[in-house]
Amino acid sequence: MVVVGRQKKTKICNREEEDLISKLPEPLISEILCRLSTEDAVRTSLFSTRWRNLWRWIPDLDLSPDAFPNFDAFVSFVERFFVYHSDRDLWIRKLRLRFGYRHYLVMYDLASWVDAVTKCRIQHLDVSCFRNHQNQILIPLCLYTCETLVHLRLSNVSMCTAEFVSLPCLKFMCLAHIKYPNETTLQKLISGSPILEDLTIIRYSDDEYKATVLQVRSHTLKRVYINEFTQVVIDAPLLQCLKATGSSTKNFHIVHLGSSAKLDVGYFGHMSSSMILDIMTDMSRFRELIIGNAIRKEICKYSKSVLPQFRVLSRLNVKFSKSGIELLPLFLESCPKLESLVMELVKERLKHGKKEKETKVMFSTVPRCLVSSLKSMEWKRLIPGYVGETELVRYFLKNSKILEKLRVDVYYTEKTKCAFLQELLKMPRCSSVCEIHCSVIPKKKL
Repeated sequence: MVVVGRQKKTKICNREEEDLISKLPEPLISEILCRLSTEDAVRTSLFSTRWRNLWRWIPDLDLSPDAFPNFDAFVSFVERFFVYHSDRDLWIRKLRLRFGYRHYLVMYDLASWVDAVTKCRIQHLDVSCFRNHQNQILIPLCLYTCETLVHLRLSNVSMCTAEFVSLPCLKFMCLAHIKYPNETTLQKLISGSPILEDLTIIRYSDDEYKATVLQVRSHTLKRVYINEFTQVVIDAPLLQCLKATGSSTKNFHIVHLGSSAKLDVGYFGHMSSSMILDIMTDMSRFRELIIGNAIRKEICKYSKSVLPQFRVLSRLNVKFSKSGIELLPLFLESCPKLESLVMELVKERLKHGKKEKETKVMFSTVPRCLVSSLKSMEWKRLIPGYVGETELVRYFLKNSKILEKLRVDVYYTEKTKCAFLQELLKMPRCSSVCEIHCSVIPKKKL
C-alpha cells in the first residue's frame, strides 16, 4: 500500500515583505526598542540606514559607565542623547544611571543631566552609586520642583538644602544611604509630595546626617519600609503596609494608620521587655501580621503562656522553627477573628555543633478561630521533615468548621511522597466545602 501525503510547498518571501517592523511609525518602534536594554537598542543602528537613528527616539535610558571604553565616552554618549531629545522636544520617560566602584575618581556633576531630563518630562529617575565613594554625586535643586516625576530612587548620593519642594506627581520614593544637609530636607521631600503612596528609607548605623526622629505625615501614603537605624513617627491614615526591621530599639511609632493595614516586622538581637510591649501594642492594631521566627521567639519568651488579644487580626503569616512550633496554640488562642493563616517551618540558627530540638504541637482545646472564622490555612515546609506534620494537618482538617482551602507545600523523598499523599486524602474534614491543594516536591536526598 502506498501512502500519499501532502507535499510541502516552499514559500519564497520577498525581503521587503519580511521587514514589517521597519514600516511601523517611529514612535511605535521606539516603544518596541524600550523592551530591549539600552545597549541592544543602540546595536539596532547597524541594521540599515533606516535604523541608524531610531534608537534615539526611545524614551528610556538605562546605562552604566562600565558599558563604555572609558568614562569620557560614557559622558559624551549621554549628553548627545539629551541634546537630541531637547532639540526635538522629545519625551524622556526613564533615566537610570549606575556608577560602580571603578568610577569614584571621576565622578561627574549631574546637575546639567538632571536639569535636562526634568525639561523632557522625566517620570522615572534612578541614580545609584557605589557606597564607598569618597565624593558623592550631588543631586541639584531642580529635582525638587520636577512637575512630572512619578518614581524616584536614589542611592548613595548627596542632597541639596531644600527651601521649597513641589513634586505633584510623585508616587514612589526610595532613598537609600543619602547624605542630607539637614534634618528638615527629608521631611520636606515627603510633605512636598502630595500624592506619595510608597516610601522606602534605608540607612545604616554609620550613615551621616541621619535625623534623630523622622516625622512621616501624609494623607496619601499607603506603604512604608524603614530599616533598623531610622526612628520614624508615622501619621498616615491610609497606610496599608508597614515593613520594619530593627535590632536594639523599636524604630517606629504609629499615630494613625489605615483600617486594614499590614505589619511586616523583623528584629535581630535581644529585645527588652518594654520594647516587646510596645511592639505587641502596635500589633494589636493591625489586621494582617507577618512575623519572622526571631521576633516570634522573643515575644513568646517574654509573654510565656499568655499573649495579648489580637481582636482585629484577620491574616497571620508566621514562621516557626521545629523547637518553637509548640507555641502555635498560644498564637491561635490570641486571634479570635483569624480568617487566613500561613505557617512556614524554617531552620533554626544554632551555634555550631548544636542540634535543634523537635517538638510536636499539643492542642488541649480548639481555638475559637477554627470554629468561627478560619477559612484559609497554608502549611509550608521546605526543610527536612517534621515528625508532627501529619498530625498537625489532620488537626486543622478535623476541627476547622468553615475552612475553605488547605494548602500544603512540602518536600519528601520519592519513597515517602506517595505514602504522605495517600494519608492526606484519607484525613476526615470537618468542613464540607474544604479543598486541599498539595504541592509535594520529591527529593532523592534530604
